[in-house]
Parts: sequence; structure tokens; C-alpha cells
Amino acid sequence: MTFVEHHTDTGSLVPVHANREALPGIISVNVQRLLSNSLADNSKRAYAMDIAHFEATGRRLPATPATIAEYLAEGAATYAVATLQRRLASISKAHRAIGADDPTKSELVCAALRGVRRTLGVKQRQAKALLRNDLFAVLDRLGDRTKDVRDRALLLLGWACAMRRSELVALDVSDVEFTSQGMLVTVRRSKTDQEGAGREIAVPFGRTRHCPIAALKRWLEIAAITAGPIFRGMDKHGHILPERLSGEAVTDVVKLRVSEAGYDPSGFSAHSMRSGFATSAAMAGATSYRIRLVTGHRSEAGLAPYLRTVDLFDDSAAARVL
Repeated sequence: MTFVEHHTDTGSLVPVHANREALPGIISVNVQRLLSNSLADNSKRAYAMDIAHFEATGRRLPATPATIAEYLAEGAATYAVATLQRRLASISKAHRAIGADDPTKSELVCAALRGVRRTLGVKQRQAKALLRNDLFAVLDRLGDRTKDVRDRALLLLGWACAMRRSELVALDVSDVEFTSQGMLVTVRRSKTDQEGAGREIAVPFGRTRHCPIAALKRWLEIAAITAGPIFRGMDKHGHILPERLSGEAVTDVVKLRVSEAGYDPSGFSAHSMRSGFATSAAMAGATSYRIRLVTGHRSEAGLAPYLRTVDLFDDSAAARVL
């Protein structure tokens, strides 16, 4: 099984093939820049990919409700409901960006989407949680090559801080402070904090053979990284590149490493680290409040999907009668 490392890139907010005549006036470069900065880089990439998929079917923006409904009908044969809903959101955003009427709000498209939801169901496939013991089994298979050292630090830090992949790859050396109690990791910006208020995560010294602090220090020392991005790509010869890893590369690392440990990689992704930490912490008795201090969730509702498995087994009715 082969996984290819990727590096960061960003997409455009306004579709390239959008009908500029639909604009009520000319948008200045300054306004376009503000529109672009209103979205996170990951969001811009996602919008660009969704619009590219729509246009790859031979359709163009602005589109009619009938065109969007046909697009949904075709996609229902291949894609999950969540994917189709995300693409509709991107198409809607693109129409608003060029000043065109939004066809996704029409009754025809809404009815088509209801039909898709009832036909396919709305249960979303979630990334399989990389639980504590599974993580340790993966780490035990890593050697001492430079890429192994990097991936050990990446997996341990991503897991211990319950980071989204975008947060993990955005880390710079200046975002980490080593202290007598462990280290403080500053997440400058996240999916739910686009304005950059930031949050600090305290990581204590590990009590097991796998310590995220020791792993990170070793990676920085071996890679001779003193400033800039912490996690960087590597070429096929093992040379460290100056560019930071992309979020897609983090997923590749997770899949590759769990595969090497004997797990089926198909259910795992970069999100497995975040899910695995939250679930493992709850199983160990950590309160929801303490877990949210690490994950950055603002509410119990946001954390609930990660804890569903724990809740199912906690004081199960079947356990009282079997």
C-alpha cells in the first residue's frame, strides 16, 4: 500500500468559470482579497474542489435549479448524503460570491435533497477512533529512521492535543513552550476559531514509554529545526523539505502506520487521533469539561459524537441482565 505526501495549497473563493456578467458590478481587487480572507485555507480548498467536481460534469455557474437537481440525482448513485450536502453548500456559496440567485434554495432542489436523504439515509460514516492501546501498538512498530522519528512525534502530539489535522500542520516551533511540568502548545487558529483568538493546551510528561514531549524534542533535534514549521515533508531519499506537511499528508501517515501495525487502514484518518483521545479520556474517567479544554469544543453537544460508544457501554441495560 502506497501513500504519497502532499504539501499545502489553497483554492480560490470565486469560481474561475463563473459567468462574470452575473455580477451586479465590478469587484475590486481589494474586495476580492477580503472575500478570500473571510475563509480558512482548508475551506477555500474544499470549495474549489467541490466547484471543480460540479464543472467536471459539464455544468457551469450560475446554474438553474433543474441543473442542480439533476446533479444531485446523478451523485446519489455514488456519494454519501454528507458529501452531496457539502457540495450544495459550496455551490450556494459560489453563487452568492458572484452575485447570482442561489438555485440551491429553490423548492425543486430542496425536494430533490429530501428524496436523496430518505433514499440513502443520513447516518454519517465517522473515522474510527485510534484508542490509546491501538496508538501504542502503532508506535511500537516504528523504528529509528528519520521519518519514523517524525511520524512518532506527529502521532503522539496530534493525539495528546486532540488536534484537527489543519491545527497540527500549522504548528510552528514558536507555538511550543517546554516547561518543568511538560509543555504548552498554542493553537493559533482552528476550525471554530477563524479569527485567531487561540487556545493553549497543557501536555504533561508521559507516564508510559511513549511520551509526546520526548518524541517532539527528538524530532526537532534530529531534523535540526529551530524555527518555522514543526512537521515537514520528506522526499524519497529521506531529505527533510522546508515546506510544512498538508492535512492530507497527516491522513496518509495515519493510514500507513496503522496498516503497518496490522490494522485495516480504511476506517482510519487524521481525525482518528482526535476521536481516539476524546474517547480514551472519557473511558479513563476524565470529565467532559476537562476533555473540552484539550479538544477546544465549546459545548457538550459538539463533543457528544466522540463519546457515543462510551455512553453505549456505560451502565448498559444489557450488562444488568446478561
